[in-house]
Amino acid sequence: MASGTKGRTTLEVGADGVAIITIINPPVNSLSFDVLFSLKENYEQALRRDDVKAIVVTGAKGKFSGGFDITLFGGIQGGQLAEPKPGYIAVEILTNTVEGARKPSVAAIDGLALGGGLEVAMACHARISTPSAQLGLPELQLGIIPGFGGTQRLPRLVGLAKSLEMMLTSKPVKGEEAHSLGLVDAVVAPNQLVSTARQWALDILEHRRPWVATLYKTDKIEPLGEAREIFKFARAQARKQAPNLTHPIVCIDVVEAGVVSGPRAGLQKEAEDFQKLLRSETCKSLLHIFFAQRGTSKVPGVTDLGLAPRRVKKVAILGGGLMGSGIATALILSNYPVILKEVNEKFLEAGIGRVRANLQSRVKKGKMTQEKFEKTISLLTGVLDYESFKDVDMVIEAIIENVSLKQQIFADLEKYCPPHCILASNTSTIDLNLIGERTYSKDRIVGAHFFSPAHVMPLLEIVRTNQTSPQVIVDLLDIGKKIKKTPIVVGNCTGFAVNRMFFPYTQAAFLLVERGTDLYLIDRAITKFGMPMGPFRLADLVGFGVAIATGMQFIENFPERTYKSMIIPIMQEDKRAGETTRKGFYLYDERRKASPDPEVKKFIEKARSMSGVAIDPKFAKLSEKDIVEMIFFPVVNEACRVFAEGIAVKAADLDIASVMGMGFPPYRGGIMFWADSLGSKYIYSRLEEWSSLYGEFFKPCAFLAERAGKGATLSAPVEEAKSKL
Repeated sequence: MASGTKGRTTLEVGADGVAIITIINPPVNSLSFDVLFSLKENYEQALRRDDVKAIVVTGAKGKFSGGFDITLFGGIQGGQLAEPKPGYIAVEILTNTVEGARKPSVAAIDGLALGGGLEVAMACHARISTPSAQLGLPELQLGIIPGFGGTQRLPRLVGLAKSLEMMLTSKPVKGEEAHSLGLVDAVVAPNQLVSTARQWALDILEHRRPWVATLYKTDKIEPLGEAREIFKFARAQARKQAPNLTHPIVCIDVVEAGVVSGPRAGLQKEAEDFQKLLRSETCKSLLHIFFAQRGTSKVPGVTDLGLAPRRVKKVAILGGGLMGSGIATALILSNYPVILKEVNEKFLEAGIGRVRANLQSRVKKGKMTQEKFEKTISLLTGVLDYESFKDVDMVIEAIIENVSLKQQIFADLEKYCPPHCILASNTSTIDLNLIGERTYSKDRIVGAHFFSPAHVMPLLEIVRTNQTSPQVIVDLLDIGKKIKKTPIVVGNCTGFAVNRMFFPYTQAAFLLVERGTDLYLIDRAITKFGMPMGPFRLADLVGFGVAIATGMQFIENFPERTYKSMIIPIMQEDKRAGETTRKGFYLYDERRKASPDPEVKKFIEKARSMSGVAIDPKFAKLSEKDIVEMIFFPVVNEACRVFAEGIAVKAADLDIASVMGMGFPPYRGGIMFWADSLGSKYIYSRLEEWSSLYGEFFKPCAFLAERAGKGATLSAPVEEAKSKL
């Protein structure tokens, strides 16, 4: 999968009679229609020419092809771009022209052969690869299936079970594994790739090597009875892992059609189903997320100033708790030397111990060798004072949420760190202006808000104040990329983007429960919608202490629109703190498996009497749709405020924040994209109705009211929507 527009292929014929067709479309030689039509033309020319005996297909600059140019999908979906008739590329170009050619062809694969790139290679009569090349069919990540014959050829090269695994997980394989699977015929060094492929093509011509049309290969396909069992198992797995998605099942059906009715029938079904899936809401949502994720690092007024990121050679972290140790792990995994500072020997030992444990779990899972472990942990140094801070390029403060303590630390950092050093805080809720109140160099202060566990969660919120310099933001965007995070730049306010958007998530759940909705039904409905867990299971996971501390921030800053429930404080009196005490809204066994706790009813009743709320029969029988809307529409409402206030640069950043920070289902496109699929008018009318019945918590904000009034989308840029008003 890749992007790019105008591309081509070139044809060069050597003295040995081998034509080299090279795919050229930087940066990853993506397959635009131009490239595919050019491939067909050059193939036909090579077949006509008497001086051509055999053909080698390769890609320019060490990359075979990253796949079909997905920037074209939007145009196809919207009807602005004419596309060839369904199946034209898979049948006319790859099957009839490439595979059906009366001259043998070999694919010479280096770098990437993904999606359509691998499908082109599989239509050739043999494949030679480099050891590090990546080969795979990742189309399902975008809500579609392989559309250029991949559903038919991959099973015939590697067998049904492995091909389904590769397609359903979207995981590529490297050259060596591809060879052992039968996906490629030989693995050679990059400098021998084309010469080996040339000779191989001539060997096929001279019958020294087999001439194989992959589409009609049958030796790797299991007997029908066994095949049906494989399909049955794959469907059960797909339904279990992605109950809301249909395209994995469609993929299995298409593979099965080829086995049962023959490969040509399989190609026909692939073409028909690809067209339907390309126009599905799931595909549109996943494509939106794909591009939105790549767009987060473009920040107007920051990344367009021509600033280059400065080199960060050494990072210091204050605090070795859960967050500090997770951030340290993320940094050393990307080869950054890290100094971890704690207040005493005991805390320091515990912090370093956490980092070691994080790395050891990678060793256990086979993701890291013992040698790499030793090398990585050697990048971490523990200290108890500021002595070694004199040459650090960045400091990340990750201590407890205590304003006066943070203020003191930042005043100290200014004294001990060099003048160019970035001063970052991992605070999740406290205003950065408050934290940096006692410092002079406010242009160096920035938020680097990681999500727990920091070495696993993919999002990094970069929080800027009005004084943060663009250079510091450019530096952090670069570090974020290097430690494999998706960074989003947000403005400074209570809760920033993610936590602020989602504070109504739990509060709405408390409101529903106090009015008579079953809490376990709420969690079930929200999980069914696609969240990793419901609000009550989440409260147990983060712990009641954290839930109260962050809740207080929102109650203080947004008193008019917070729902104040006493459920958690009452449960704390009963020595419940969530998962850590094995008792919260759920009971937990020694394996952390959650089960409902009938005792929770009495705490809810007590909270209800304290709130002065009566059970409303309507709430006792809410549908799943109503539960989802009453939990998420207040989140959409707050996201609108975050957007209107300019805390987020663009609505797509909030979509990424919701998906990567809170686990909102990517196949729904993120919080704002999903809201627009329902319409601003509908969301406004529901919130307006609930607000008149149940209070200010549901009151739609001015931005939402304005957009609904004009029928504008919530995601349209602020200026663009104004021009429509």
